[in-house]
Amino acid sequence: MELPARVGGKNDKNDNNNDSKLKWWQLSLIGVGCTIGTGYFLGSGIGISKTGPSIVISFILAGITAMIVSEALGKMFVQDPQKGSFRSYTKKAFGRWAGFSSGWVYWFSEMLISGSQLTALSILTRFWFPNVPLWILASIYATLGIIVVLIGTKGFERAENLFAVIKVAAILMFIILAILVLFGFFGGSKDDFNVPTKTDEIFAHGIIGLWSSLIFGFYAFGGIEIMGILSVRLQQKKDVVKSTTVMLILLTAIYLISIFLASGFVSHNKFNAQESPFAIALAEYNLAFFPHVFNAGIIIAGFSTMAASLFAVTSILVTMAEDGDAPKLFAKKGKLKVPPFALALTISVLIISIVIARLVPDRVYEYITTAAGLMLIYNWFFILLSFPKLIKVTKFDHVKRYFAMVLILLAIFGTVLDKNNRMGLFVSVIFIAIVLVVILFIRKGSKKKQKNEYPKGI
Repeated sequence: MELPARVGGKNDKNDNNNDSKLKWWQLSLIGVGCTIGTGYFLGSGIGISKTGPSIVISFILAGITAMIVSEALGKMFVQDPQKGSFRSYTKKAFGRWAGFSSGWVYWFSEMLISGSQLTALSILTRFWFPNVPLWILASIYATLGIIVVLIGTKGFERAENLFAVIKVAAILMFIILAILVLFGFFGGSKDDFNVPTKTDEIFAHGIIGLWSSLIFGFYAFGGIEIMGILSVRLQQKKDVVKSTTVMLILLTAIYLISIFLASGFVSHNKFNAQESPFAIALAEYNLAFFPHVFNAGIIIAGFSTMAASLFAVTSILVTMAEDGDAPKLFAKKGKLKVPPFALALTISVLIISIVIARLVPDRVYEYITTAAGLMLIYNWFFILLSFPKLIKVTKFDHVKRYFAMVLILLAIFGTVLDKNNRMGLFVSVIFIAIVLVVILFIRKGSKKKQKNEYPKGI
């Protein structure tokens, strides 16, 4: 998932300038580019390995949920535009504790996504350098990412749009080549594609397999929150729901077509967390150039995702510090273009990601992806809870809201069913517990302060 470099910051001098405003279709295209990340290019392969062709069902359910959540977020924005988006609405609906937890959960999810992208980039680079340890490649990409954050040039911000195009182009290239293979090009034929007709072919590991794969469908749609944050740049605020709806329809279509094609060329047990499912699907054909070009495209796009996420988490941390939801230390400015203490925390978490990649290289990507996906949909749940608290909703809105909440809970509890997913759930629960403990201390300190300020009898 990709975020604009200045999300959450207060330095956008052109917010009121018409030239910087977006039309609804521009926001839709940006949303498509921002949401597609290496989590989709690699994570979808893990999902296919768990359930086979029925992974399409997981993506349909995730897409429907994303549409319901984004509609709720859009309606709240139309009524009350807020730069803080979901974090601001959560705070208004339930108080400071909710805004605090929502902000920190989002920060941690973005840090996990940065770690996930870091690991994915390293895995993809081993396609050319199979003997180089994962942690060394991760260290190289982390260093490059931090350099980009320190430079913070406008040229890089413009390049983000190009990187977004590369992501979509990579998927479209796969779809076109796969269709050509089915028509007999590159040594292929329509007989190479298996259309499952039996239940055990569609559901490779039964309903349990489908259930455990849900989280990877949801993770691929992680990014709809960004649409809420970017909505402040729209020329017409009322267009936000139309913009997000078009974006999600386009994104879902791209996802379903590409995944359906990939899962039909090879058996589900050939997919793994170490290679892109799209490269695996076309590996047997006369397409010597494809793995190299496709891999390079994903790496370029993935690096842009990671670098943009690093910008975002640093910026969000500064904003939370300014709002009193993080230590003031992180808002202090130094000689660097970014607050040094906020940057130091970002670097520290990246180092932890590299250490984890060194200790558990085989499963680290799956663990981080699961945890990041869970942290994202925790905030989706918060959005759905806040929705009826802040605006008047219809009965149909309630039906959709409850349906989406049930699907989110199914995705969360589905991680318990798979031993590899379980580790990601464990990581996310630990962080939620830490946030809750901090909230209790804050509330206790606040009550004590009020008691000292207003003793009995006054």
